[in-house]
Amino acid sequence: MKKSHFAKASRDKPILCLAPMADVTDAAFRFIISKYSTIPHITYTEFVSADGLVRAPEEGRRKLLKDLEYSEIEHPIVAQFFTSKPEMMEKAAALAAELGFDGVDINMGCPDKSIEKQGAGAALMKNPSLAREIIAAAKRGVQNSYNDRHCNSKKYGVIPVSVKTRLGYNKDELEAWLPELLAENPAAIIIHARTRKEMSKVPARWERIKRAVEIRDKIQTSPLSPLLDLGEGKHISNIYNSDSSFFPSPDQGEGHAKRGVGFRTLIIGNGDVADTDDARRKCEETGADGAMLGRAVFGNPWLFSNSRELENREDQEAVKKILEILIEHTKLFEQKFMGVKSFAIMKKHFKSYLSGITGAKDLKEKLMLTNNASEVERVVNDFLVLYNK
Repeated sequence: MKKSHFAKASRDKPILCLAPMADVTDAAFRFIISKYSTIPHITYTEFVSADGLVRAPEEGRRKLLKDLEYSEIEHPIVAQFFTSKPEMMEKAAALAAELGFDGVDINMGCPDKSIEKQGAGAALMKNPSLAREIIAAAKRGVQNSYNDRHCNSKKYGVIPVSVKTRLGYNKDELEAWLPELLAENPAAIIIHARTRKEMSKVPARWERIKRAVEIRDKIQTSPLSPLLDLGEGKHISNIYNSDSSFFPSPDQGEGHAKRGVGFRTLIIGNGDVADTDDARRKCEETGADGAMLGRAVFGNPWLFSNSRELENREDQEAVKKILEILIEHTKLFEQKFMGVKSFAIMKKHFKSYLSGITGAKDLKEKLMLTNNASEVERVVNDFLVLYNK
């Protein structure tokens, strides 16, 4: 990991994050996003089964490990896991640290029924005591890896543990749910401003993110300190760190309290964030420490960029560049996942890439019939020949 990338992303205010999305934000797409980004942000993997990583036969584990592959350009990057078993989370968190990830995130908001049947994802909102055990287990896992001299995180300290969740399960239970999470002092809590029942069918309620900040401030009243070097060889490495807030490594919490050094869990809002400007505006209005962007990235891998040259999809040069990136993305997907993931997963991106491009309906239909990157490149190039006339 390049230390300069780490420091720059952690100092930026507000903190911007790329949301983890299954079969979307895989290693190929994350690489493309990172390549065309100029704005520091934190990247997350797709969610991965902690149980599978620990228990699956070799072939199944190999496929899961593909979801944890990343390139150096993606730093800072956080591994996201789901499970209902603390012992599995502890082992998965330790593995993430050993693999060089910059953080561990626990999924406590996914509404997928197969995940909930395991007692994981959004189901954990119905079991606060277990949710707390899983956070504690993740902290033990990263701490254990830190103590191992062979761990890649040794140079930078104990990596942070965060939680991604929602306002509640069937109804908004933020007032009761958030304090349970805060009691375990995670580095950050990412809150999708809807309930599990609402899915994404209603507008995200960012006024509840503002309330989450108020709850956090009421519970975690310790004075903040900008100090990072605590002396005695202790150092905090934290991708979520900003100029005025940080959290203690799991092995240093008690020592922090004795020295009067405070910390606050960061509150990061999620839901209906249109772009980076909208993210900054929502954070300013609510007091949130950061914002997570999800659907805004579809067909827009340059989302974290100050450039606006590709926004005009009526511009011939912009269209050419967009389609070149589509080809690049497809080739990278094939390179990384051939024989592991279905090419149909890549096809999910085609409609988004082509959105707003005049005359692209026929192109989309042809792309949906392709079976590999070579066919995609041929179809796109044929379209560009006619488009440029």
